[in-house]
Amino acid sequence: MTEEIHPSNHPPLPPTTEDDRVAWLRLLRSRRVGPATFYRLLSENGNIHAALAALPELARSPGAKDYTPCPIGVVEAEMESARALGAHLICRSDTAYPDLLAQTPDAPPAFWALGKLELLSRPSISVVGARNASSLGLRMTRALCKDLGEQQGHIVVSGLARGIDAAAHKAALDHGTIAVMAGGVDFVYPADNTDLARKIAHVGLLISEQPMGLQPRARHFPSRNRIISGMSRALVVVEAAAKSGSLITARTALDQGREVLAVPGHPFDARASGCNMLIRDGATLVRGGEDIREVLQGLSPTRAPVAPLAIDPTPEPVDSPPPAERHTPEDTRALHQTILDRLGPTPLAEDQLIRDLGTPASRVTPMLTDMEIDGQITRHPGGLLSRSA
Repeated sequence: MTEEIHPSNHPPLPPTTEDDRVAWLRLLRSRRVGPATFYRLLSENGNIHAALAALPELARSPGAKDYTPCPIGVVEAEMESARALGAHLICRSDTAYPDLLAQTPDAPPAFWALGKLELLSRPSISVVGARNASSLGLRMTRALCKDLGEQQGHIVVSGLARGIDAAAHKAALDHGTIAVMAGGVDFVYPADNTDLARKIAHVGLLISEQPMGLQPRARHFPSRNRIISGMSRALVVVEAAAKSGSLITARTALDQGREVLAVPGHPFDARASGCNMLIRDGATLVRGGEDIREVLQGLSPTRAPVAPLAIDPTPEPVDSPPPAERHTPEDTRALHQTILDRLGPTPLAEDQLIRDLGTPASRVTPMLTDMEIDGQITRHPGGLLSRSA
């Protein structure tokens, strides 16, 4: 199990003013600040303005020079673009933020939403699959998603890709669908789904954690996938090759504690190999909507709502704590080098790294944040770390 990256027991206050939301977005858009660093700064400093002020000093500590947070003008331009489009910024501490997504260890601190915000509070099922989908796969997707909406009252979450994703959105338009985008909510990829995206924005919801206007790159899709799986109690994979983005989404769903279901296919069809592997490894076999219904009936409707992030402005006094353990610069440099030695290009779970080091998490976690900001390590969805190239 990955370590929580927003460790405070006292929930941080949500951004209530325009100034707060600008600061929230500035911290999130600053170089090398991912969810883990964002939550750590917010937790340690008590409010978003103090967290933003603390960032340059934190970035300088490992040797980075001339580090400055994201300029206010960049964020104001992004927010102006969002206003012109009609998009809303949903922060991790807002009441509109989906409860299930908030419970994932690397939940996005904020995302843009364009369309019907009320869909964020409705029960949902995520559906993904192959881009080069077969006719049978597309038929199955349409039947499942129609059943999920008409008979089960669920909205369908997918990634607006070609093939299975697009078929899932189209079949669910009349009953509710959410498209999670790898680029900005105003940049449709692939372009041939532009008309579909326009319809979803009108009757459903487009969401993205990326800045407005951003053209997606390869590294954005795995991050997008963790949101697709994190928003729902279950993920259905219709067609997927043995090495595909849909299989990555399925693994992420398992890491998040979600149910994974898969539609079987012919052993000679490469598009079915991933689904057949999932079923072999314990995923629920799906023949129709009734199989999904049986799984959902065994799950709790939702978990308890997550408290908004914040820290008490006036913490209660505590008894005198034990003196902090002292570490020499040599100790710090040695741990820094040991972390680099333990990490490679293959991602490793952060909690596994801490166990391997045999060093308290309270000492390792701040150093990992410093190394991330300095560009020496890279964070991946699911609480994974790798050494930067």
